[in-house]
Order: sequence, then C-alpha cells, then structure tokens
Amino acid sequence: MADRLFILDYGGGNTRSLTNSIKRLGYEFEWVKEPKDLANAEKLIFPGVGNCGQAVKSLHNSGLFEPLRQYVLSGKPYFGICIGMQVLFETSAESPQDKGFGVIPGSAAKFTTSAVDPKRVPHMGWSAARRLSNSSQNPINGVRDDCHYYFVHSYAVPYNPSKLAGWASTITQYGKEIFVSSVQRGSVLGTQFHPEKSGEAGLDLLNSFLKTKAELNPLKSLTSYPEPVDVELNEKDDLVKRIVACLDVRSNDNGDLVVTKGDQYDVREDDNNPESTDAASSKREVRNLGKPVELARRYFSEGADEVVFLNITSFRNSPLGDQPMLELVKAAAETIFVPLTIGGGIRDMVDPDGTRHSASEVAHAYFRSGADKVSIGSDAVYAVEELLNRIKTNTQPILTGQSAIETISAGYGAQAVVVSIDPKRVYFNPNSEKPSEEHLPSVIYGKDAKANTTDEERKLAWWYQCTVQGGRSYRDVDVVQLAKGVESLGAGEILLNSIDRDGSKRGFDVDLIQLVRESVSIPVVASSGAGEAQHFAQVFDATNVEAALGAGAFHRKELPIEDVKNDMRQKGLKVRTELPKELVQNLSQGKVILQ
Repeated sequence: MADRLFILDYGGGNTRSLTNSIKRLGYEFEWVKEPKDLANAEKLIFPGVGNCGQAVKSLHNSGLFEPLRQYVLSGKPYFGICIGMQVLFETSAESPQDKGFGVIPGSAAKFTTSAVDPKRVPHMGWSAARRLSNSSQNPINGVRDDCHYYFVHSYAVPYNPSKLAGWASTITQYGKEIFVSSVQRGSVLGTQFHPEKSGEAGLDLLNSFLKTKAELNPLKSLTSYPEPVDVELNEKDDLVKRIVACLDVRSNDNGDLVVTKGDQYDVREDDNNPESTDAASSKREVRNLGKPVELARRYFSEGADEVVFLNITSFRNSPLGDQPMLELVKAAAETIFVPLTIGGGIRDMVDPDGTRHSASEVAHAYFRSGADKVSIGSDAVYAVEELLNRIKTNTQPILTGQSAIETISAGYGAQAVVVSIDPKRVYFNPNSEKPSEEHLPSVIYGKDAKANTTDEERKLAWWYQCTVQGGRSYRDVDVVQLAKGVESLGAGEILLNSIDRDGSKRGFDVDLIQLVRESVSIPVVASSGAGEAQHFAQVFDATNVEAALGAGAFHRKELPIEDVKNDMRQKGLKVRTELPKELVQNLSQGKVILQ
C-alpha cells in the first residue's frame, strides 16, 4: 500500500500542475487543511510559487508554521519545491523579517546583475543541476545531472561549502553565481526548480520520492556530515536557450475555440467569393489551425520548452466568466508538464452587473487552473503611459502599486508576469526627417540594420511605435520606453512581437530584439518572423536573447521543433537535455483524492 501523501497549499500560485503530475504517476493524495492533518501524513509535499514572505505569513496565519517545522525535524519524508525548499533555511532577502524554519543554515539572496555579470533576473528557464561528489545517493532524491530542469526565481541560496555540507545535493550556475538547486538529508528533500514543470525528468524525480517507502529519519539523529566540496565557476553557466510554442486562441464564428494565425494579425481566410460586392455574403471565416489543447500536447511531445496561449479575443462579459479559456488551461495542464503562460484580458474588469474584479483576482483564477505565468498586453501600455506622465509632471508616488503588473507581481513574484509588446516600425527619411526627441532611443537606420532588409528599407530609418488592441490602435510610446516602463513596474519577462515581421517567414527582427534586450535586465522572448530552423540560431547568435517563439510555422508543420533544436546543437547552442528515452516510464493514470 502506498504511503499516505498530503500536499500543503498555502494559497499562492499554481498547485494544479503538481496534482496533475501526481495523478499522471498514479498516486493518490490529500490536502493539508489544518495542523492536525500533518500527524496523519506519511509523506508531505510543499509546492511554492510566489513571494516567500507571503508564504511564511500564510503558514503563521493558518497555524501551520510550527507544526510543519516539527514535521520536518521529525524526519518524515518531506519534499519542498521552490519556496517549499527556501522556507527550510533561516530567512530570505525577499522578506527578511519573515523567518524560515531554520532547519538549514543560510539564507536566500537576490540574484545580482552587473557589467561583469550581465545575467537576467529572474532566472527563468531550463538549467542543469550538477550533483556534488559528497551528496547522498538516497533513492528519495532522483535528481539527475544529465538532464535539465525548469527554474523560475529571483532569489536563491548561494552555495557555501562549509555551511551546507550534508545538505546541498546539487548546485547550478547562473551567470557567475553558484546556488543550491537541491538539498537532501535523510528523508527531507528540496528543489529550487519545479519538477512538475520539468517534463519527463521532473516526473521521474517526483516518482522517485513517491515510490520510495517512507522511513523516519529524525534530523537530530543524523550527526555525521561529509567533507565540504569546493566548486569553481565554469566559463559558461548552466542555462539553455528556450524554444517556445505560441498558440493564438479565439472563438470562430460558431463559438468554438480554435488556434488561429494571420499575417499582420489578420486571422481570417481570404474571401471565398472575391467577386462578391455584398459584404454580408462574404465568408471570410476565422483561420482554423487546430484545437488548442491537442496542438499544445503535440508541442510538449515534440520537445517545446514552454507553451503560450494568447486569448486574442480577450474576455466576453466577465474576466472570471470566460469558462472556455479557464477550462482550456485546466485541460492542457493535465498532460503538459512544461510551463504554461496565458494572456488576454488580464486586467481590472467590471461585470455587467457591476461586480468588480481586480487583475490579481483574474490572474489567480488562471494560476489555480494550471497557468504558471500570465501575459499582459494593452493594459501594460496604458500603465506605462500613466507612469511616464507621473515622471514628467513629478507626480508622487511614481509607482502607485495599482497597475495590473504591480499587483500581480507583488502577490506572485515578478516571474509570474509577462508583458506582450506589439511594436510596429514607423519609417522616415533620415536625410530630411527625424522622430521626436523622446523616441530617438528606439531609432534604427536601415544602412546599419542587422536584420534581413530590402533595398528600399536600407535607404530609410525607423523607430518602433507600440500598439494596443492586437495591433489595431497606435500609441505615442516607443518600444524602449515601454520595455523600461514595464520592468520598473515589476514585470519579469517580455514577449517581444513584431507586427512588421508577423507571418513574413523572413526571420526575426534582430534590430528590434537587440534594442529591447539592451534596454532591460529581465528575460526577453523573441517572436514573429520565424520560417526556417536557422532563424532561431540566428536570433540567439545576434542578440543572445533568452528564448525564441514560433507559431504559424509550427502549427502548419512547416518547421518541426526537433529540426530547430538540431540546428541549434550543430551551431554550438545549448538546448534542453531530456530524460533518456529508454528511461521514460510508461506512466499510469491514477485516481486523485480531492478533499
């Protein structure tokens, strides 16, 4: 009989992905509802997404903090994920006044970025976890050093050999910093990465914890410690480049959700009757490239590192009443064990009956449905316009804490907030014209452009104007202003589109991408224009961007993800290493106890 498994849910972020993983592996579980439940637990998992301070406060408010600490000290099997690992330490710089369990010496610190170490913060993506030579080979810890795992965090515990001997199991290098990526002592296990979002390798790790018979290993009885292991910085860190599959989702004329794609954002087919002059008789139906969940599952099996759903028709009447999109995310999260991002309508809304819903409330509904990140579009532009106006007029406070970006970031961490930017080139003759002074930072001269350009484009110059409403409306904000603005508001990642390159298959606009990446210190995902496998390697080589996205070419099977990654490997770019095929288990479907 399997050990009685409990999951602790402190109320922050996506727990559905973990429960789906456990279901996929064939195990049952129960929720920790009150402190006495911990006495019945033979195994416990604490998944954590969001703010460490809020997690600790939630544990205190629910009366779980000390009982949970005693559970860990007792030596019962415990698996802490992300914040569930960090809470084992003394404190975190994210919220230093909220003390952790203090079971492990040390504290989490925020990643730094500088001229000599210009890494992006948050650390977001797939990295290796290197096993230390003195780490335990306890079967409860199935972390492999020949696979990559998914990380998404701004705070980590720096590796200190003398302090952490006997606890640190694996380390990971990000930029020029080495941090603890997993800990294990006795039956206590913790990972900074998210196994439930780490594909088959993550499922294999969860299975190693769940299948190993529970043993009681009180921490005070484990008195022998191995010798400390010093490690050296490698020339390159452990982060790989991500390939993201994006699905634009909308309702067709029959009300069904479909994946669509268009050139310059026109998602309808050509007129089936071009000779007709009667607009009412036109049959320009929404382009249907497949069912969202089925396509997403295909991309997961093909090796996509992340999946993005963009609801391009936004919400109907209520942000929380758009049940088809919520159900879509739930269904996708059941069988897709890589990060899921959802965008479209993530903003403050008012129902027709006057009921108000905050952007944070809307985001929470998607996190609880299985999303890991939310993408904000038009609302981010409006928020930056207001921010720029406050800066210009010296209106205080500059940051009000009221925008969707700020409220979601405060509750769930910057890593949970993606801003989708839709810029369009504004051409001018550099010999006789120039844009306004405030837009000069986003100017590119055609003669100096790195992107594939036409003869006519090389004679011109342009700046990048930002748009809203899916590219249908223009605002007097350029892409550099917007990128810097959303970073200051608390966004953790930028999804950078290009209206000019969308559907063109001419390759990414590397000038635009380099412009934005040099303007911010958060990760950037390059989007729009991919038509050949080499386009991905080209954008990584030209800009060193963290991730690149494909859509239409992926949907139509013109460009297999495997071909993209093979081309990257041949050109010396690191891509994700997955669990060896011969070790991938035939995972059964189990019954989940939801109490």
